[in-house]
Amino acid sequence: MFISKEQSDRDSATGYRMTVEVLGTVLGTAIQGQIVGNADTCVPNSLQASPFNTSVASVEESMAPENSVSIANTRDAYMIAAGVICAIYILCAVILSLGVQEKRDSCELLSEQSVSFWQGLKLVMSHRPYIKLITGFLFTSLAFMLLEGNFALFLKYTLQLRKDYQNILLVIMISATLTVPFWQWFLTRFGKKIAVYIGISSVIPFMIVAGVVEINLIVTYVFAVAAGLSVAAAYLLPWSMLPDVIDDFILNNPESPGHEAIFFSFYVFFTKFASGVSLGISTLSLDFAGYQGRSCYQPEAVNLTLRLLVCAAPIGLILVGLLLFKLYPIDEEKRKENKKALQLLRENDRDSDSDSIELASNL
Repeated sequence: MFISKEQSDRDSATGYRMTVEVLGTVLGTAIQGQIVGNADTCVPNSLQASPFNTSVASVEESMAPENSVSIANTRDAYMIAAGVICAIYILCAVILSLGVQEKRDSCELLSEQSVSFWQGLKLVMSHRPYIKLITGFLFTSLAFMLLEGNFALFLKYTLQLRKDYQNILLVIMISATLTVPFWQWFLTRFGKKIAVYIGISSVIPFMIVAGVVEINLIVTYVFAVAAGLSVAAAYLLPWSMLPDVIDDFILNNPESPGHEAIFFSFYVFFTKFASGVSLGISTLSLDFAGYQGRSCYQPEAVNLTLRLLVCAAPIGLILVGLLLFKLYPIDEEKRKENKKALQLLRENDRDSDSDSIELASNL
């Protein structure tokens, strides 16, 4: 957050950061998906047994030894994937600790807060552009987390693509990684609000098709590419817009500097909050629909619920989020005005500091 006072530098740093973040998600998806996907097996249930006029009890009894082996293999696959990801996590933490040295700067961004934390929190949470941005961000994040969290089940049960679902998830994240630089160029060329409207809404037509039509494997891969394009926009653009809000806050509250950490921490909090809400909604909805764990087939109510969680609910949340982004007041014109005003403010501060130093030396 203190890397630069120039908007272009911060936007560029945000682009690099989100590219690497999505790339890390690709790596995690590839490792877990490929290891666990090969060991992910289902067990027969009543939905499978009934066509052969076989009782559920006899089927489960005959499959008991095989099921025990299957569960053991699945458990081992999850443990191996977790071990590999933990090793990568530790390696990255060591690189960060040894490779990055934090230096305290003397610029005004790191000056001591003139007010307490709670007063600063009150100021931050009363800043309207920030409230509109994090609210829109909350709805769009919840939409994409519902999509990502239930898409694997949607592929496995609703579309019956059990052998290909981990590869489709990988395509989504690879598409997101490759398109983050595109959205970085797009927002510098056409503006951030336009990029939000186009980027986040680009997946809606494909959600509608997936929700009402029985799509095949090829169309599913096309859907995955489009979803990755929109996921990249959802990752990058809200974080790219946050520094503009901070600039606007500084202009409106020049006497109260040093609250950047509050802006960023609550942004992260709402991301985690959306993740928890998404998990709760998905779990409760599937439980009420009669979801059967590790079964090869699910009741029709579960398939309908998955369509709602992957298609209908995200579309509604995206539309609400885009409406809130429409109310977000900092467009390109406003951003440029704030940039010029901040430059003048800093030049005046620099001149006043120089005058104070000169006066003190004369005395």
